Amino acid sequence: MITESEPITAAVVDDASLAIDSQLLCKTYSDGLLSRKRFQALTDVTFSVNQGEIFGLLGPNGAGKTTFIKILLGIIRKTSGSATMLGQPAGSRSGRRLVGYLPEHLRIPPHLNGYTALECYGSLSNLPKSIIREKRDGLLELVGLADRAKDRCKKYSKGMLQRLGLAQALLHDPKLLILDEPTDGLDPQARADMRAIIRRLKDDGVTIFLNSHILQEVEMICDRVAILNRGVLKYSGKVDSIGEFVASEAGVKTGLVVDIDVLGQPAAINTAFSNHDFEIKSRTGDESFTVQLSVEDQNGIDALVDQLRNNGVSIQSMNRQQFSLEDAFLKIITQDSPDDSVETRMDEVFLQE
Repeated sequence: MITESEPITAAVVDDASLAIDSQLLCKTYSDGLLSRKRFQALTDVTFSVNQGEIFGLLGPNGAGKTTFIKILLGIIRKTSGSATMLGQPAGSRSGRRLVGYLPEHLRIPPHLNGYTALECYGSLSNLPKSIIREKRDGLLELVGLADRAKDRCKKYSKGMLQRLGLAQALLHDPKLLILDEPTDGLDPQARADMRAIIRRLKDDGVTIFLNSHILQEVEMICDRVAILNRGVLKYSGKVDSIGEFVASEAGVKTGLVVDIDVLGQPAAINTAFSNHDFEIKSRTGDESFTVQLSVEDQNGIDALVDQLRNNGVSIQSMNRQQFSLEDAFLKIITQDSPDDSVETRMDEVFLQE
C-alpha cells in the first residue's frame, strides 16, 4: 500500500532489464540506542530479479526475508550496500509508484464490500475515485470476485480476501508486484486460482516477487529463486538448477536411473555394473531392467557408459535423479547448525518473520 502526496498512475519504466537489484546489502539491528548488542539481519546480500519473471524469496523464519522486503519498500533503512527497484533507489517515491504490495496479513475492514474496499485502498494511494471506479470491475473480474463485488468483506473467505488484497495491489498498474505469502492458509482450489492469476499477470508483463513458505507452490510457478538463511544468501538461480548446485556444494554423488536391455543374458548385469553398488528397481522378463546407482561425476557417467557397452548391454535411457525444491531447500538450511544465542532471540524480536 502506497501513500504519496501526488496521484499515482501508470509510469514509464526505463529499459533496464532488472526489476530488483541488491548489491552487498546489509542490515544490522541494535537492541536499544546505547546497547552493544547487535544482530546482523542481512549480510552482503547480492542477487537480481529480471523484469517479466516470477521470482521466489525463500528462507526459514528469521532468515531476513521480511527485512529485505521492508528495505525495498522504504519501511526500514539499510545499514550498507545498495538496492534498486526498476532502476530507482529502494524506498524512493519514484520507485514505489511502480510497485504493488500484498502483505501477508492484510486487514480489510469487514463492513466494506469489494467496491468500497478498493476505493479505500485506492484513496490511500491518492488515486482519483474516477480512476478507481473505472478499474474496479476489471480488477474484480481478474481475481474472480466480480459476482461478489457488493458483498461485505465479513462474508468473504480467506481466499476471497487474499484475492481482494491482490486487486488493491494492482489498482495503480504496477510494473513490479511484491507478494508476501500469497497462498498461505488457502485451500487447494484457492491456491490454484492464485497461481493462475499470477501467471496471467506475468503474461501481461508484470514482474512478480513473492515470499512463500509453501515450496511446492514456488516450484510450480517461479522461474528463479533466492534462498536466505540467517541473513546470508545461500542460493540464487533457476529452480531446476538448484539440485545440481546442492549436489556440487555438498559433494553428493550423482544419482542415476538406467533402463537397459541385456539381450536375454541377465547375468551380464553383474559384470556390467561390477564397479558400482547398484539396485535393480524393476525388470521385464530376462531382458529389460531398470537399475539405480550413484557415480562421482560426469567422468563416472562416461566410464559407466563405456563399461555397459563393452559388456554387450544396450542402454535404453539414462536419467539423473532430481532434487525437489523442498529437498534442496532443506539441505541448504540444515548446513547451518541451530543456535540459541542472544542474536537468534533478537532476530525473533526485531524481524517477527
